[in-house]
Amino acid sequence: MNDLPAHRYQFNCRVLQPLNLNLYSGSMLRGAFGRALRKSACVTRGNDCKACLLYRQCAYPRIFETPPPANAAFQAFSEIPNPFVIEPPPMGRRQLQAGASFSFNMVLIGRAVDELPLVIHAWQTALKAGLGAQHAEAELTDVVFEPGQPAEQRIYPDADNRLTPAPPFKPEPLPAVDRITLHLQTPLRIKRHGKVLSNALRGKDFLVALVRRFYLLQEFHGRDYQVPDFKALAHAAENIEAEHQLNWCQWDRYSSRQKQTMTFGGVIGTLRLEGDLMPFLPLLQQGQWLHVGNKTSFGMGHYAIVPTL
Repeated sequence: MNDLPAHRYQFNCRVLQPLNLNLYSGSMLRGAFGRALRKSACVTRGNDCKACLLYRQCAYPRIFETPPPANAAFQAFSEIPNPFVIEPPPMGRRQLQAGASFSFNMVLIGRAVDELPLVIHAWQTALKAGLGAQHAEAELTDVVFEPGQPAEQRIYPDADNRLTPAPPFKPEPLPAVDRITLHLQTPLRIKRHGKVLSNALRGKDFLVALVRRFYLLQEFHGRDYQVPDFKALAHAAENIEAEHQLNWCQWDRYSSRQKQTMTFGGVIGTLRLEGDLMPFLPLLQQGQWLHVGNKTSFGMGHYAIVPTL
């Protein structure tokens, strides 16, 4: 499997004004980050990134709106994934009063790992500008590298208010097993024939979506990309059985770009895969950082492998 770094950072914050969190706050955080990243990275202050001379050199589109290859029609690459995932606070509506703390995670993928200083600066800008419909001001208190992992470390700020380089990190490989259980922590959206799957979700649907996401990220944001044998992987996925206990979760979000309210939904719960999993174990391990399915930059498609007793 091609190498593709993926690092998770926990951003700990304090609200300075009351903040209402919706059922799922991933879209709110993503929008705030995008606006602040553009403000932090753009030097021309133009209105149209694609018309800018720096379009392919600027960090903003490279991170937030990854452009298609210069020598290819955009239609051929309509699903270029961005090299980040925002993992919002746990689902649920609640109001945070001034002085309250909250946390969210962000995963940087591939070459985007090198953009961490800019990403931290963008979040500081976003929090100062305010979150949500109330534009509630907040502040960043610190950043933790790989929360919950053995390599966990506070990397910002250090004693000199600077960024400490993160230690080397690579998750331990999964043992050879023929059965694995996944806890779907945020709504999963995987489509077949244009329809989001729920109880009709097959093992092949999940694994092919994971394979596709990993190798697209590796192609556009990694190094030394080598085309895998997609046909062989799809054939292997045919023989993976799936059992699941899934619940449908749906909510509305307002799109400031499209100026309208949009409905999103996906499944959460438990997914068990059984069969010859050897070709997929490294992907299943790293997928805990990459997420899977649609709307991953909002934090959707987040799963964790349930330890086997």
